[in-house]
Amino acid sequence: MTEKAYRVCPLCEATCGLELTLDGGRITAARGDRADVFSAGFVCPKGAAVGQLDNDPDRLRRPLVRTGTQWREVDWEEAFAAVEQGLAAVVARHGRQAVATYLGNPNVHTVAGGLYAGALARAVGSTQVYSASTVDQMPKHVSSGLLFGDPLAIPVPDLDRTDYLLMLGANPLESNGSLCTAADFPGKLKALRRRGGRLVVVDPRRTRTTDLADRHLRIRPGSDAYLLAGIVHTLFAEKLTTPVDHLTGIDTVQRLTEPFPPETVAAACGIAAEDIRALARELAAARTAAVYARIGTSTVEFGTLASWLVDVLNALTGNLDRPGGAMFPLAARRRRGTGTGRGFTTGRWHSRVRKLPEVRGELPAVTLADEIATPGEGQVRALITVAGNPVLSVPGGDRLDTALAGLDFMVSVDPYLNETTRHAHVVLPPPPPGRSAHFDLAFGDLAVRNTARYSPPPLPLEDGELDECRILSRLVLIAAGQAAAAAADPDALDNTVIAGVLAKAVADPASPVHGRDPAELAAALHGTTGSERQIDLMLRLGAYGEGFGADPEGLTLARLLDAPHGIDLGPLRPRLPEVLRTPSGRIELCPEPLAADLDRLRAALPERREGLVLVGRRHLRSNNSWLHNLPALTRGSNRCTLHLHPEDATALGLADGDTARVRSRTGEVTAPVELTEDVMPGVVSLPHGWGHDRPGTRMQVAAAVPGVNVNQLTDPGAVDPLSGTAVLNGVPVHIERAAAV
Repeated sequence: MTEKAYRVCPLCEATCGLELTLDGGRITAARGDRADVFSAGFVCPKGAAVGQLDNDPDRLRRPLVRTGTQWREVDWEEAFAAVEQGLAAVVARHGRQAVATYLGNPNVHTVAGGLYAGALARAVGSTQVYSASTVDQMPKHVSSGLLFGDPLAIPVPDLDRTDYLLMLGANPLESNGSLCTAADFPGKLKALRRRGGRLVVVDPRRTRTTDLADRHLRIRPGSDAYLLAGIVHTLFAEKLTTPVDHLTGIDTVQRLTEPFPPETVAAACGIAAEDIRALARELAAARTAAVYARIGTSTVEFGTLASWLVDVLNALTGNLDRPGGAMFPLAARRRRGTGTGRGFTTGRWHSRVRKLPEVRGELPAVTLADEIATPGEGQVRALITVAGNPVLSVPGGDRLDTALAGLDFMVSVDPYLNETTRHAHVVLPPPPPGRSAHFDLAFGDLAVRNTARYSPPPLPLEDGELDECRILSRLVLIAAGQAAAAAADPDALDNTVIAGVLAKAVADPASPVHGRDPAELAAALHGTTGSERQIDLMLRLGAYGEGFGADPEGLTLARLLDAPHGIDLGPLRPRLPEVLRTPSGRIELCPEPLAADLDRLRAALPERREGLVLVGRRHLRSNNSWLHNLPALTRGSNRCTLHLHPEDATALGLADGDTARVRSRTGEVTAPVELTEDVMPGVVSLPHGWGHDRPGTRMQVAAAVPGVNVNQLTDPGAVDPLSGTAVLNGVPVHIERAAAV
């Protein structure tokens, strides 16, 4: 007998609602939930394939323990005992600093990752913490932290109300959006144009997104900061600024951008001076406008400067924190702020080998291989990975691959034996999405409309499966040296967290529970698991919360369970100054680290790179290296091709379908050539996340169409110094015909 269930899709940032068809304990179909308050029925191929992900025969169902090259399935108690023994042995011999943690991108898509992954890194007690953030969005965290005092205060374009959208380095029709959670991004951009608005896209490639734009400007990869500085210069030079309130540092920004007039930066970015001036004038003249930039502007040598200049433009044109501009979402789990705080800093410690600075409690992922491979005090000898595949996603993957093989101990929380987890001594597989609850702990902070949704598990756990929240919470206690407590009480960590939050809340005069009994409040929480009780606590104390009786109409977990399609909390609203966490209570428009980095930008102006440069590209049926084992998402022609402009192909003597050798300073790959005018002359493109050709994995579909790993070409020595983010775009390469085999 079939039945329906509803769940938020966990496979990209769009967070679309799904209507699942269940039959015989399996997901047999998935489509968009037309009643979902956020996505209204929109779904992409990834969401439609969630049943195939659930039922993938290569997905691990039981813990694995490795001895030599042999794997054996074990029960959970034996697996956790092996983890405790392995970590304890390394800590006893070398100290906690010898244990590193790597957190992959999927952690922000799960309840378990949001509640426990950070706690796991802290419990290890080492500064050796790494994540996918430094091959993705860390520049935006740094610029937001320096501007607003909070690295999570990231303005998003108010897509439903803006009249003019300037988009750089983003391709949301393929990615579904990034650091801007918007279900049906294509529909929102089409609606923008239907209501008379304008969309301008800056990208070195022609994409599905540029095809939708009023205007497409091709830019030299990695030069977005020059274009943005030229627009800022023009606003000041032509007296077009209408700054928002709560700003300091305007005069300093004007002085520091004087060396970047349009005529000067045009040569650097490849966009004509008259086009740069036109962008400034259009932004200033629009009734409402927003500037939005993503990974193409982030994973470059001036990524933090580009991220900062985006919000400088939004602030100087009066479009920051107003309807139709760039606004700050207010997630259901968030409490309202006070408008002041301690501010944001980086570099509280540095990596052992390359002396790279800490950012948001972690070190750049590009130096993980250095820390494992370089002998000496503090050398990493054990590694915990959670939902990560850095061998494919981080520059220098071959060296990291070799380094992982030499670890004393490694444990991975992952559903697959992939290019990274094949090195683990213990693999702890979480259940599939159809057997997991969902609540967005990250993307509510980035959503273009405020909503609240909770999805209980559509299907029960099968025999031998363990909820990922239980897996990670137990790992936290093992890492903290409390293995006995973890085995005795599955909710031990949750109870500790809840008690700590309530103790602070009852002591806070501004809290709705000030002065009340924490034990009484804890007993009132709803939920069948510790993670559900944590979510209920967040909702009750959040900005829309019921406050344990203070507002009977407010949010609770019980209310969300009664609303399977979610609860709409309304459009984004102005939040300044309460969103600020700066000591001054104002937007610090020109923080010293960014002002100093403008000197580096100015010094690089005369540089002209000859030859070809490499950029990545997105695909709607892919998300990094996650989904390449699903037949529904890997059908069709080879997607891992080298895009090459016909003019460059003629100069190189290459034809469509030839095999080319692509070399950089750090490595080489061979890939089939696909001639296309979608890339501008001088630019070539390979997608990110491929290279499934290593032995010892158990991903049959991916191995059959492995593609090549573009991070063989990216340089682990090249980073944006303010954020430690890898330079993945604008990489100089040489191309030649590959010799026939």
